[in-house]
Amino acid sequence: MSLRELAQQASMSVRTFTRRFRAETGVSPAEWLLHQRIERARHLLETSRLSVDAIAYTAGFGTSSSLRKHFKVALGVSPSAYRCTFSTQDFPFSKE
Repeated sequence: MSLRELAQQASMSVRTFTRRFRAETGVSPAEWLLHQRIERARHLLETSRLSVDAIAYTAGFGTSSSLRKHFKVALGVSPSAYRCTFSTQDFPFSKE
């Protein structure tokens, strides 16, 4: 949903919705959404065997390059490095 659609659902103007959202969450709607996408990607990297491309799509990043960029900024590591460190799956390349 777009910001306009979210505001309409809440029966508010975009400006009012954005201001109230920030007051409640401490971040803008875009920042909140990015955080949710990163958390979804982290979960999938830890618990699935999906490719980085599939995880990027599933988490809402669209492309793996977008996922890699945002993941690196947020967590300081690439999705692949994160998976190697935190995966609960048995991968042929996992550390043991």
